[in-house]
Amino acid sequence: MTGWNTSDIPDQGGRTAVVTGANSGIGLVTAQELARRGARVILACRSEARGTRAQERIRRAVPGAEVELGLLDLADLASVREFAARYPYEHLDLLINNAGVMALPYGRTADGFERQFGVNHLGHFALTGLLLPKLLDTPGARVVSLSSAMHTLANIDMGDLNSEHHYRRWIAYGRSKTANLLFVHELARRLRAAGSEVVAAAAHPGYAATNLQTAGVKMEGRRAAERIVGFGNRILAQSAESGALPTLYAATAPGVRPDSFSGPRFQGWRGPPAPSWRAGWTRNDEAGERLWAASEQLTSVTYEALKA
Repeated sequence: MTGWNTSDIPDQGGRTAVVTGANSGIGLVTAQELARRGARVILACRSEARGTRAQERIRRAVPGAEVELGLLDLADLASVREFAARYPYEHLDLLINNAGVMALPYGRTADGFERQFGVNHLGHFALTGLLLPKLLDTPGARVVSLSSAMHTLANIDMGDLNSEHHYRRWIAYGRSKTANLLFVHELARRLRAAGSEVVAAAAHPGYAATNLQTAGVKMEGRRAAERIVGFGNRILAQSAESGALPTLYAATAPGVRPDSFSGPRFQGWRGPPAPSWRAGWTRNDEAGERLWAASEQLTSVTYEALKA
């Protein structure tokens, strides 16, 4: 039994998808497979050069693919606002919050936020809020946010969201991935309260071979560590193609439930999509509300469409 795979993706003709971080890895595969099934896909990428290469690669793999490029830097809220303002269509069927950074040396975004929290959570919180009116106006719309099995490393610390008191890169990463799940939990709750049928769901790729694992050590010039991580990717990890399946499942499979969390079937490590275990703190209503309030304050994005 092989389980759910890309041949099970329903026809996406007439639908529009935005995929963040679509220039490589999970995001590139996700964008390509949605385009293969007929979706118009907007590649939301920080680098125009890398985004253009991804666009060309998809068009070679999927002749006739409708693929556009939009510049988006999740580490800069001005860029997030500009991307949302330039979104050219009346409707938005799929928003895939895929982009992220992992275990980087301490750094800050353009707006002064700790980089992992700022990119992985706050950037996507702002983007989703700014595009929410388009999603609400689209029957069958979904928001899929990528978390990680490594959210179990740490709960969020509401007293130190920017890791200003003490920074440990893996703890900060775990907190940002917990924030992704709390965001999905609270967004699903608020959509339900507003009577909306938009589905907010989460996914994670397990251990997939992408450049996410090597980015931190490469930034620090740690060549030996980079080689070790690269070796682990080649020997232990599943492919980016397999790692993208939980995202594609959450985005397209019939019957996906709000606030669900999809990941690889086998110990959350590899295999076809299946319901994934998550820490209880990622479904804590009080924590979700507190993080939401803090995120609105930090980003000045207030989700007015859910308050009408």
